[in-house]
Amino acid sequence: MSIIFYSKEAQASGNFNNGEILEKKPIGFPQDGGELNPYSNLFYWANAWTPASKSTIGLHPHQGFEICSFVIKGGIKHYDSKQKKWIPLTKGDVQIIRAGNGISHAEEILDKSEIFQIWFDPDISKTLNKPATYNDYKKKEFPVIEGNNMKTTIIKGEKSPFKMDSEQVEIKEYNFNKGDFDLELDNKFIYSFFLINGSINLKNNKVLKGTFIKIENKNQISLEVIEKSHLFEIKTPKHLTHSTYFESFMN
Repeated sequence: MSIIFYSKEAQASGNFNNGEILEKKPIGFPQDGGELNPYSNLFYWANAWTPASKSTIGLHPHQGFEICSFVIKGGIKHYDSKQKKWIPLTKGDVQIIRAGNGISHAEEILDKSEIFQIWFDPDISKTLNKPATYNDYKKKEFPVIEGNNMKTTIIKGEKSPFKMDSEQVEIKEYNFNKGDFDLELDNKFIYSFFLINGSINLKNNKVLKGTFIKIENKNQISLEVIEKSHLFEIKTPKHLTHSTYFESFMN
């Protein structure tokens, strides 16, 4: 059994535009210096925010990967070489760029806003031969399950419109009130959690805002939620049907 905690201090740091955009990276690039390498089809995970005013990351290219932006707070604007227009997204919205054989995009993170940008590896030996595609998903499109003192939003999974090529990925958000909760897991998968807000106890560890948790070989976890908490989850397969970019070129 394996539960590993990565505090904010253990994550790689980054910034854009002389600190106008700040980042913590649970899964960064090798040069970023974080403790955690890519695993399963999770290649990169950055938590980015603007401490003050809005700031723009200029037009830059991508290929092969599926690049997802999840708006946690505030809003962003997105531009790419396919859409050729600026598209606004607000809290709870999600975008995916299936970068395929090439696309360029730019992002403006608005005042005091926060996002996850997460890259997935969909077998880029295949996706490099596909045209790039892009989708927005609005918060209201995602199924929500309420009850037992919690709310679960299914971002990628049953009855969600979210489509991606990366295999067997499921994404959820949990909003907990104070109390004790059990989450059912599948030990054939790896679970990646990020505590967006609040504080919880897990396996006698107090988990604070900004902590990343990687869990393997567990069928269930028990949480004591100390205060209202917002927990983000990505479920990815332990064994893929393809070699990843990290395994092939970076390991």
